[in-house]
Amino acid sequence: MFVVAELLDLKQFAFPKLFDGCEYGWEALQQLPQFVKRRVKPVRHGQTIGTPYIAEEVMIGKGTVIEHGAMIKGPAIIGTNCQIRANAYIRENVIVGDDCVVGNATELKNAVLFNGVQAPHFSYVGDSILGHKAHLGAGVILSNLKSTKGNIVVEGLDTGLRKFGAIIGDGADIGCNCVLNPGSVIGRHSILYPNVLWRGVCPADTIVKLRQEHQIVEKRT
Repeated sequence: MFVVAELLDLKQFAFPKLFDGCEYGWEALQQLPQFVKRRVKPVRHGQTIGTPYIAEEVMIGKGTVIEHGAMIKGPAIIGTNCQIRANAYIRENVIVGDDCVVGNATELKNAVLFNGVQAPHFSYVGDSILGHKAHLGAGVILSNLKSTKGNIVVEGLDTGLRKFGAIIGDGADIGCNCVLNPGSVIGRHSILYPNVLWRGVCPADTIVKLRQEHQIVEKRT
């Protein structure tokens, strides 16, 4: 369920070698910093609107638009035809694929986005991998650090990582204001309803529904 081939289409990622030798997806996060550092080139083929901050170790592909107020600290590699919208915050060790959207108040850190990922509003994506055409609704948080000591464990497997957010499989859709606890794995094409607090492994092609009980009372004046 968390083997790379079961979650991610490496043909939809410009740097499949990142996953060489990786049985589990989270193993790629361990080698991500050095991988980005070796490949990043200070090349900017995209367009800027206004005055975003773009550091030296940032590579931007053709057709990508970086809007006013965005901050890209790097090292980071951003693909072609992306939208990096106003007030996006891209920190260290990030690879963004082609045709991605990183929106207002969305923060990326030590993260991998495959082609077509959308994280358009108010999200935190730390130490995580988002598969082809994965979508985050507004306010989604991928929590990456346990409150207690020790490495993140996924179904009894020690990941070797103190910080690990989530792996979201190809085409999965995470609803608005969901919080994924550290070490979450979401299978391909699965859907989490808004406001779900998730922990653990979600199978592919499933829907996680949240039922709430509402009480309506007469308004007293």
